[in-house]
Amino acid sequence: MSPNALTSLLAEIRACRLCAAQLAAGPRPVLQASASSRLLIVSQAPGRKVHASGIPFDDVSGDRLRGWLGIDRDTFYDAQRIAIVPMGFCFPGTGKGGDLPPRPECAPAWHPRLLPLLKHVQLTLAIGQYAQAGMLGARGGKTLTDTVLAWRTHLAQGVLPLPHPSPRNQLWVKRNPWFEAELVPVLRREVQKVLRT
Repeated sequence: MSPNALTSLLAEIRACRLCAAQLAAGPRPVLQASASSRLLIVSQAPGRKVHASGIPFDDVSGDRLRGWLGIDRDTFYDAQRIAIVPMGFCFPGTGKGGDLPPRPECAPAWHPRLLPLLKHVQLTLAIGQYAQAGMLGARGGKTLTDTVLAWRTHLAQGVLPLPHPSPRNQLWVKRNPWFEAELVPVLRREVQKVLRT
């Protein structure tokens, strides 16, 4: 594999127009990755604010996620250490209940080419039900809560499932106090371990 393979692929992804006809706001693929990334964050799709800025998790959800991880913005946006690869690279638009799901064409088109190039990833965070379905497949639970409850099993296989840090999920966090009491401290420890190596 050529050393420039990832750079070329990222440029190809950022120029993608595969779903242009279905995207009301137009295509703007948002991701970050490096051949040396050790932590992989797989989320659902950019929201409206991220679509505008072109910076992953550049919103309230990102602030909350960085709080859960126990890292600052500079660390979070260091692609040499952290890759951020959503299930859909573009803002899918808004429906009645919030943002629409990631476009179904995106991950099958790009993940099989991109993820194998991230050879140094030691831990994958699967954020939200779409990312968990993509990263865990049949190993995931019937619901997001079931999947996150089984975090110890998934962590042993290198994947840590998390709820989405959106303010819309405040009620879920409140109803599941074990998440912040038990999982978040382990999450911070694992992230620090991976970023130190």
